[in-house]
Amino acid sequence: MLQLQNFYKLKAQKEILTGSRTVLNAAIQLELATLPPYLCAWWSIKDLQAPAARLIRTVLIEEMLHMGLVANMLTTIGGKPQISTVLPTYPGPLPGGVRPQLTVYLAGLSKTYLDEVCKQIEYPESGPIAFFLGETFPTIGAFYDAILEAFKELQPKMTGANQLTGAVGPKHELYAINTLADVEKAINEIKVQGEGTSLSPDSDEFEGELAHYYKFDEISHGQRLIQVDGMWKYAGDVVPFPETYQMAKVPKGGWNNPPQEVQQLLDTFNNTFQLVLDNLEGAWNNGNQDLLNTAIGDMFQLKESAVKLMQTPLPDGSGNYGPDFLINS
Repeated sequence: MLQLQNFYKLKAQKEILTGSRTVLNAAIQLELATLPPYLCAWWSIKDLQAPAARLIRTVLIEEMLHMGLVANMLTTIGGKPQISTVLPTYPGPLPGGVRPQLTVYLAGLSKTYLDEVCKQIEYPESGPIAFFLGETFPTIGAFYDAILEAFKELQPKMTGANQLTGAVGPKHELYAINTLADVEKAINEIKVQGEGTSLSPDSDEFEGELAHYYKFDEISHGQRLIQVDGMWKYAGDVVPFPETYQMAKVPKGGWNNPPQEVQQLLDTFNNTFQLVLDNLEGAWNNGNQDLLNTAIGDMFQLKESAVKLMQTPLPDGSGNYGPDFLINS
């Protein structure tokens, strides 16, 4: 009888561990899902040296770091990242059952887009300052809390397999996940950089840099968020709202019967983005740093066709085209 109980206990643990791998792949997909809307907002800014563009660029770099940290969490427990065929369609929900009431769509930067998409994705767990197995999570932070609890409960063996490391942008470092302490550090970093803490929009752990929600909010308010007499206020340097290409909202299923030159740009963009995803998946599935570097190089190639699309007016005059990220079409 005891042997039978032990058998079912081990079977349950194995199933739960399989669930952990599933939810970590959902986390990778969640981080990937934020890139298309943020890239569209960034590329639509005509001057990429403008303060607003620089703010969005820091968010993009950190989202790529977060994806890498989660991929390292997955490979160290024997999982394989699923990246190349899992990008969601837009408009649509976020992966992982996160913020299930939210519909994410693609468009150029505007105050409406900030309010409806960018800030909503990063909405803090406790409010601004103040799908896994059928579950839904009100915020990204709550989603990652559940992942951390699973690691603490299961204490899965970490082999350190297929870990990728290195600089991500000028300030951040992708590091290996070999211990529970590494997992906790990574999840804290993902949460704080995305939402801030429950008491502050920044963190001393990360050089006092504002969380993503508040960076987007600075663009909306037109001023930097600073402390004044011990209170957070939008009272810092001016953040001028930038001049943008008026990329319209991408309809479900992509643009309807675009001209041939537009379709060629869309195909070029989507084929290159598919290469990025293929190389990211290959990099982590094989522990291949060269493939990761190739993927990063290909990402820089995307801007040219994206901006050309954003400079091309729609036939009905409602705005301009933009990338549709239809990689599975």
